[in-house]
Amino acid sequence: MAELPPDSPLATKVVPSPNQGPRKSGTTGTPRPSMIILHYTGMESGVAALQLLTNPLSEVSCHYLVWEDGRIFQLVPEVARAWHAGKCQWKGETDINSHSIGIEIVNGGHRLGLPTYPDAQIEAVKALCLDLMQRHGISATNVLAHSDIAPERKEDPGEHFPWAELAASGIGIWTPPATISEGPRYQSGDEGQPVRALQALLAMLGFGLELSGVFDARTVSVVKAFQRHYRPQQIDGIADLSTMMTLKAVLQAARG
Repeated sequence: MAELPPDSPLATKVVPSPNQGPRKSGTTGTPRPSMIILHYTGMESGVAALQLLTNPLSEVSCHYLVWEDGRIFQLVPEVARAWHAGKCQWKGETDINSHSIGIEIVNGGHRLGLPTYPDAQIEAVKALCLDLMQRHGISATNVLAHSDIAPERKEDPGEHFPWAELAASGIGIWTPPATISEGPRYQSGDEGQPVRALQALLAMLGFGLELSGVFDARTVSVVKAFQRHYRPQQIDGIADLSTMMTLKAVLQAARG
């Protein structure tokens, strides 16, 4: 496969992955990327991750890979559809791959103890996100975690990822989490209007969630994903007072 020049001036090297295709056309034609999805590699090393992301048998890829020392490799052209999101949903969209740029961040993930993200790596992620946002007109609210769009399957980039630091640079949404305290709690098995209202707020933020009024397994997964991103101090899938107050603050921040 012929090597292409990088789309981003921040990329130091192009390592083409065969795992790509055209962005799928809709009623308005081929979509431009409107989201950035952040992942961790979840493997023993960046070298192992790069091998997987460029192996045609793996059928996975991303647009950019960010190493611990801040180097950025491009694997798939931005115009193309990388295979990074899998089965997922956000704001009613289910073909996230056709609407997003996927960034893999070299990190061992939960399986290897969720190592701290080095400063140089986070600085590179921030610079890359800002570059993509500016060139593609991507809003800060559409910089998302893989766990946001696939809450039943994924946990990355994990509760140690510094979302507050990114938000201070204009990337993503962040509000200080409400203090964990006594108050109303909704959890697995609960039913009724309060549960339906919680589901409505989570769906309003973007999570794919049926407003059933039943605190089912899907709702538990979505609450955990919300906590992992916005209230990482306690990730238990229980919608306590802190979770609900933080959710309302995040929604207000998302409205601008």
